[in-house]
Amino acid sequence: MHDELIRSFFYIFSGGAAIASVALFARQPLLVAYILLGAILGPYGLALITDTDLIGQIGGIGIVFLLFLLGLDMQPQALLRVLKKVTHITFISSFLFAAVGFSVAKLFDYNTTESVFIGFAMMFSSTIIGIKLLPTTALHHKHSGELMIGMLLMQDFLAIAVLLVLISGDLSVGNILPLGRTLITLPLLIGGCFVLVKHLLLPLFIRFDRISEYVFLLATGWCLGISEIAHLAGLSREIGAFVAGIALATSPIAQIIALQLKPLRDFFLILFFFSLGSGFNLALISAIALPAIALATTMLVIKPWIYHHLLRSQSESDSLAWDIGFRLGQNSEFSLLIAYLAFNNGLIDTYASHLIQGVAIITFLVSSYIVVFNFPSPIAVSDNLRRD
Repeated sequence: MHDELIRSFFYIFSGGAAIASVALFARQPLLVAYILLGAILGPYGLALITDTDLIGQIGGIGIVFLLFLLGLDMQPQALLRVLKKVTHITFISSFLFAAVGFSVAKLFDYNTTESVFIGFAMMFSSTIIGIKLLPTTALHHKHSGELMIGMLLMQDFLAIAVLLVLISGDLSVGNILPLGRTLITLPLLIGGCFVLVKHLLLPLFIRFDRISEYVFLLATGWCLGISEIAHLAGLSREIGAFVAGIALATSPIAQIIALQLKPLRDFFLILFFFSLGSGFNLALISAIALPAIALATTMLVIKPWIYHHLLRSQSESDSLAWDIGFRLGQNSEFSLLIAYLAFNNGLIDTYASHLIQGVAIITFLVSSYIVVFNFPSPIAVSDNLRRD
C-alpha cells in the first residue's frame, strides 16, 4: 500500500508537471490538464492508478481549503461596495443560464431532477479563468476589474448556497430535515467562530505574527478544527471551512494567511481534479458527446450576449460589456463540485455527471482561446494585447 501510494503520487505530480507545461504553452487552464491526466491514467484509461478512491479522499481536503480561502476573500466591505452594481445582473443572468441549461437537458431526455442540477451547474462562471486572464492593472485599478470581481463574488455566494443544499439535504427522497438542522446550527457556528476569532485567534496572531510557521499552523488548525466541529454538528466539513474563513476575513492578517495556505490548497486540489478526471468513463463519451457539444455551444453563445445586454442596461460602454461578457463566458469550477456532490448523493446518474464535466471542460477550452486571441490578458497571443 505504501509503495502504491508513492507510485501514484509520482504519476500524478510528475505526469501533472509534464501535461501542465503543455497546457501553459497552449494557453489553457491547469485544472483541465489535471482532469485530462486523471482520465488518461485512471481505471478507464491506461489504468496505471486504480485506487482512485484514496486519491479522491485525500483530494477532498483541497475542497476544504478552497472554501476556507474563499471565505477569507469575502470581505464584507468589498461585498457592500459592489452589491448595488452587480446584484441584479448576477441574479438575473444566473437564473437565465439555469433555465437554458434545464431546457437543453430536458430536450435530451434527462429527467427533471437531473435537468435541475444540470441547470444549476450552468449558472456560474469560472473565478480561476476569469481572474487569471485579467490583466493585473484591470484587476486592481479599473472599473472593469471591479465589476468582474463583484459579479464573481456574488456568484460564489450563490454557488455556496447550492453546495449547502447539496451537502445538507437528501433531496432524492424528499428529506429536508438535514437542511432544517443546517439552518438552525449554522448561525450558532457562525456566531461561535466570530467570538473565538475576536477573543482567541486574533490575540494569538498578534502576539506571534512574526513566527510564520506558527501562523501557518494556527490557520491550518483553525480551518480543519472548525471543519470537524461542523461535521460533528451535522453540517459538513466544507461549510465549516467556509465559515472559518469568513470569520477571519476582516482581520488584518487574513491575506497573509491566504498566501501561506494557497500552496497547500493547490497540492490537494491537484489530487481532487485528478480523481475527478479518473472517474471520467471514456466509454461514455459517445453517449454524452451530442448533448455536451450542444449545451456547451449554447452557453458559449448566450453567456457573453446576456452579460453584454445586462451591463449595457446599466449604462456600461459597449466595449466593456462585451469584454466582461466574453471573459465570463465559460462554466465554473463549481459546476464540477456540483456534479461531484450530486452524483455522490445519488441525485444524478453517471451520464448527467459526465455531461456537466464535459460541458465545463469544453467551455474552459474554447472560452480561454477566445479571450487570449481577442482581449488583453497576461498570456495573449498578440503583443498588442499582452498586458501584465
